[in-house]
Amino acid sequence: MRALVTGATGFIGRRLLARLEQPVVLTRWPDRFDKPRPEIDVYGWEPMSGPPPEAALRGVDVVFHLAGEPVAEGRWTARKKARIRDSRRVGTASLVKGLAAAGERPRVLVSASAVGYYGDRGDEILDESSPPGEDFLAEVCRLWELASGEARRLGVRVVNPRIGIVLGREGGALKKMLPPFKLGLGGRLAGGRQWMPWIHVDDLVGLLLHAATAADIDGPMNAVAPHPVTNREFTQTLAATLHRPALFPAPGIMLKLALGQFAEVLLASQRAVPQVALRTGYEFRFADLGPALAEIVGGG
Repeated sequence: MRALVTGATGFIGRRLLARLEQPVVLTRWPDRFDKPRPEIDVYGWEPMSGPPPEAALRGVDVVFHLAGEPVAEGRWTARKKARIRDSRRVGTASLVKGLAAAGERPRVLVSASAVGYYGDRGDEILDESSPPGEDFLAEVCRLWELASGEARRLGVRVVNPRIGIVLGREGGALKKMLPPFKLGLGGRLAGGRQWMPWIHVDDLVGLLLHAATAADIDGPMNAVAPHPVTNREFTQTLAATLHRPALFPAPGIMLKLALGQFAEVLLASQRAVPQVALRTGYEFRFADLGPALAEIVGGG
């Protein structure tokens, strides 16, 4: 399978590349891309400026579109929010224009989305048929999915993995969480009742590959583990795995003062379940949080 990947330099993209036999990379900085394998083809692309080069799409069976402005880095100023929105909406539209102009089109476009699609929903169980929320990230995800959906007009199957909180050694949420927890300074966020739709990075990559090969998946697919936990449960499990206490909660008002509007993401509750993945036969390697954290941090 010859697969094109955008966002290949990120935490998820690097792990995905390692699982692909014939990867092709689109990046804004092709000269600076450090190839993990010499046979990887690399092409330059500025998503905000127009379609990717046609040569990059030649012979491609599947496109994994993961690129987008990082959500969790920096305060959400008006300029930052515009970059978050436009990098997904405009960048995805540019990619689809490239698919339309290509002589050969892929069978499937796996274009990332996020559980932020659902907004803050309390204890409501959210499957792929649940309606979108009404906050900023929900609107971004809705526009993101609409932009990728235009590829269906070209006869391309489109899957939108709504990605949860990704856990792994080299990046994702744990990279920022582990230092205070290892020092015994971790704790729940606000009341800790909000649901956290987590997923181990190995299962996320597995789901991306599953989406590419399972012909009966079309549309949204919650890319989360089958057993979401509350923030309180997550905190307790991580502390126990590290053999540390978790005695220092972060009050919601302090998070909002420190992080601005981004604090809403940390305090939002999304009890998302992977109904599509389970229905189509995906077998999770890490369905429960305890074994997932044990594999990642090893209790060290």
